[in-house]
Amino acid sequence: MSRPAHVTSGPFAPPAPSRTLTAVSADGARLHVEVHGPEGAPAVVLAHGWTCSTAFWAAQTRALAADHRVVVYDQRGHGRTAASADCSADALADDLEAVLEATLAPGEKAVLAGHSMGGMTLMAAARRPGLREHAAAVLLCSTGSSQLVAESLVVPLRPGRIRDRLTTAVLGSKAPLGPVTPAAKKILRYAAMGPGAAPDRVEACARIVHGCARGPRHAWSQVLAELDVDALVRELRVPTAVVAGTADRLTPPVHARRIAAALPVCVGLTELTGVGHMTPVEAPEVITERIRELVRTYVTVEEDVA
Repeated sequence: MSRPAHVTSGPFAPPAPSRTLTAVSADGARLHVEVHGPEGAPAVVLAHGWTCSTAFWAAQTRALAADHRVVVYDQRGHGRTAASADCSADALADDLEAVLEATLAPGEKAVLAGHSMGGMTLMAAARRPGLREHAAAVLLCSTGSSQLVAESLVVPLRPGRIRDRLTTAVLGSKAPLGPVTPAAKKILRYAAMGPGAAPDRVEACARIVHGCARGPRHAWSQVLAELDVDALVRELRVPTAVVAGTADRLTPPVHARRIAAALPVCVGLTELTGVGHMTPVEAPEVITERIRELVRTYVTVEEDVA
């Protein structure tokens, strides 16, 4: 599994969970799950992206846990969840269903939020009974449903086969990332964050990303390069909000616009000026408030108890 890594102080240091548990997926994969906040409070389930971990949601978890029950989990091969031979969109959907079953009561509704690969997880699960049973609303942050390599702006060349090959080679590299150095943070800022991202936010993201083992990092990069869940976006039939950063090189806003246009019930597309790919860390207050809005609008404790 990946090496848990994160900052240990400040707003991006993950808080201690109220409890931890293991959710078992369809193929037997064991997923590390954390629950924060009071039992009986409105529920929020957060799915992180490629090369990240539960620590990525630290700012949202810390803010929301005062009056929400916040569920975060490590995707397979990330954080405290061991790698698996099955790396696929279907496996991501299986894992989400396992987490929902392990943490929510039958029929209980929650707001589900996903960043990057976490958003792809929610789209991949759009037809799944578990999502349809438990999703009151969805938030998709900095994500795409297909053409991730072709639309990427990480390699500063004109679109075409040469750029596609170089993008695949860069993002799919098996090279170790090494320690978090000033040079490493500069590279991460260029590829994944906005040019004005604050140093503490770059540091928080760098420590998380560099904590991801290179085996899972490479394996999931191959899955993402071939991902196509366009048809499933149209099956996501709950109120869904979309957020993107205008300076996102990994999933540029064209993805968010395409998703928003295809959603059956889109309740807003927000483009954050100057923000890069790591929206929950770069603009934590905005993402937290969007989740709160969805809970206020679409989740009630009375519905959950009933």
